[in-house]
Amino acid sequence: MSRLLSLVTLSAITVATVVQHPLTDGSNSQILINTKPLVSSEALEGHITSKNLLKRAKKLFEIAELGAADYNHPTRVIGSAGHVGTLDYIYSTLAELDDYYTISNQSFKAVVGNVFESRLVLGDKEPESTSPMSLTPPTKHKQAVFGPLVLVANQGCDSSDYPSDTKGGIAFIERGVCSFGTKSAAAGKAGAIAAVIYNNEEGRLSGTLGEPSDNHVATFGLTKQDAEPYIKDLEGGKVINSSAYIDSIVSKAPTTNIIAQTKGGDQDNCVMLGGHSDSVAEGPGINDDGTGSLTLLEIATHLVNYEVNNCVRFAWWAGEEEGLLGSNYYVSQLSEDENLKIRLFMDYDMLASPNFAYQVYNATNAVNPVGSEELRDLYTTYYEAHGQNYTFIPFDGRSDYDAFIKHGIPGGGIATGAEGVKTMEEAAMFGGTPGQWYDPCYHQICDTVDNLHFEAWELNTKLVAHSIATYAVSFKGFPKRTGVKIATHDEPSLYHGPKLVM
Repeated sequence: MSRLLSLVTLSAITVATVVQHPLTDGSNSQILINTKPLVSSEALEGHITSKNLLKRAKKLFEIAELGAADYNHPTRVIGSAGHVGTLDYIYSTLAELDDYYTISNQSFKAVVGNVFESRLVLGDKEPESTSPMSLTPPTKHKQAVFGPLVLVANQGCDSSDYPSDTKGGIAFIERGVCSFGTKSAAAGKAGAIAAVIYNNEEGRLSGTLGEPSDNHVATFGLTKQDAEPYIKDLEGGKVINSSAYIDSIVSKAPTTNIIAQTKGGDQDNCVMLGGHSDSVAEGPGINDDGTGSLTLLEIATHLVNYEVNNCVRFAWWAGEEEGLLGSNYYVSQLSEDENLKIRLFMDYDMLASPNFAYQVYNATNAVNPVGSEELRDLYTTYYEAHGQNYTFIPFDGRSDYDAFIKHGIPGGGIATGAEGVKTMEEAAMFGGTPGQWYDPCYHQICDTVDNLHFEAWELNTKLVAHSIATYAVSFKGFPKRTGVKIATHDEPSLYHGPKLVM
């Protein structure tokens, strides 16, 4: 971590907070920038090749291998040597670009966790679908604990839902109404030694407890199918003696966002885009989100050949996989004036899934900051112009756009799919294999260079270049920002980042 700290310290000394202030335009570098041609979509897209993207992907996998010393496999999870190496690679690449960008590191402490081992035995069986929640604390002394399974009333969101015999037992809680973290804390307050949250719909249940609480207890997820026999037995008065075991850690580690903003262009009207620099602990994350972060880096190296009318701000977020930590922190630190300088935010996460679909966030103006729909339409128009099909996907808080749209900044983005299943209709539209995940290696050790669809990645990188060039030249026809409005939603989001929270 010393390398990370030195990186942050260097940034703090040289460029801290500069990115949030207008820049003077009397420097030699500014004169140099103004002698370059104005950026255009055609020119910027012309620099993008699969060959260069492959070269960067191979480099990123080499960096991920630095994480093997502590995790026994390549990873770029925050706190690992693989993530520190990723930050070094991004920063050093940007620093070589002839003073075109103001570069800053924004350090913060991120919640990190890792589950090393887990086991749940209910009666005399180990349910096949058992999955420990992310950011779960360990069982007491990291040893197995024993107690009866206790059926909790309603959805376990209120203290009154927990019967008196919860103390010393393993709380059995239905999903719904409140977050997993709220349920775990409520179980802990009631004296439970562990908690099992079972799904109320089909499918596996794997989520996160979110921000740690002293009241959290070791918590598992379980499918509805596996839970139903136990519910029936408990409702019939049967005693189900059980045991739970989790060996895990939850802590806070220093990490950093990297921000690079053009010195040229109107500093009060910025095009902003981002991808996340971290992976999950389980693998190297070359698609998720190596493709997004490398797309930004590749385009940033070519944008230096052009002048821009509006400033362009690139961001590489840390801690996305732990719950959008870096982007949340960034937006939380913006003053109202700085917020209003961001005309829109574009999120680029997973651009080369091997069983891809060209996906566009269905960001409408009706429920999002005005301008989101115009950005959505820019993407669809591009795909149509290039003879490509596309599908709309929910704009539901699963990536780093979330904090921006909640603070009045128009947002959107594209993707190629994660753990969703490709339909027959989509296979006809895009090719590939119906009935399989868009990315069969999503959040797994096999998310390597071999997990990338380079044709899709190249086209999407050209679309990202087009989105940058379009707004770097002009915001004509794009709605003006008029104020900062904190969004409120009647229905809480099921996701905050890639993991379920409720």
